[in-house]
Amino acid sequence: MPVLEPNPTDGRKKLLLVFAAIIGIVVLISIIATIAQSMG
Repeated sequence: MPVLEPNPTDGRKKLLLVFAAIIGIVVLISIIATIAQSMG
């Protein structure tokens, strides 16, 4: 895991990253599910 900041003290950025990762995974799963459904 590369550290973007030299001394990341504020946890809001990390929380935002976690949120972005969760949303990205959910979107990816929904896209895969949609494709699978359209294929039958």
